Amino acid sequence: MLLRSARPIAVVLVAAMLLTPSAFAFDTPLSDEAVREAYFLGQRHDASLLGKYIKLLPPPKTGPHISSITFLTPFAKLTQFSSNHVGNYSAQQALLDYRSHNESVKITVEIYLTNSYGALISNPDASRSRSSPALIPRSNDFWKDFRVQVYDGDKILSPSDSGGHPLYRCGRYGPCRPIGAVLDLLFPAGAFTSDSAVIQVTPPDGDPVSLDFDLARLR
Repeated sequence: MLLRSARPIAVVLVAAMLLTPSAFAFDTPLSDEAVREAYFLGQRHDASLLGKYIKLLPPPKTGPHISSITFLTPFAKLTQFSSNHVGNYSAQQALLDYRSHNESVKITVEIYLTNSYGALISNPDASRSRSSPALIPRSNDFWKDFRVQVYDGDKILSPSDSGGHPLYRCGRYGPCRPIGAVLDLLFPAGAFTSDSAVIQVTPPDGDPVSLDFDLARLR
């Protein structure tokens, strides 16, 4: 009798699982309707639309300033992509462009130099040669010394791609000078199955920072 009653229960459970919405906290994969919605939101060119996808951090007492961390879901990425297009760019083309790529999450870390972690560093050769300058420029790829770890719940994730580039401020008539760097990490959208994601950034000098994104609140 017990064995006979277990089968209908199992059928109900399987049916419930099939009817359950996506196991991901944010929208993935995007439907055609969601792609069109993201396209039209982006065409408004309103930067505030992505405000909840970025978190700002205050300057530290010492060390580099990890200024912001951005978590762009597939929906947010498409909105940003559409916003960056001006002129003749249609919803139909946006759908074709979107379907030509795998869905991914983009995490961006923005870093700025400070008085205690500046554009110049001590020259190790200065003590061996009087002709060597006491200070030399910091390497343009200094961002490679920063460690970024991304957690889906308690599980650490590995990016499918990552990179970075320096930031410069250029005077109207003078040369450009380095002011910071941007780090970008890409992850498959399906890698995030928890309701929260934690991004931890550890600089070579100064204290690490850690931010929690509530993925249930992101589209």
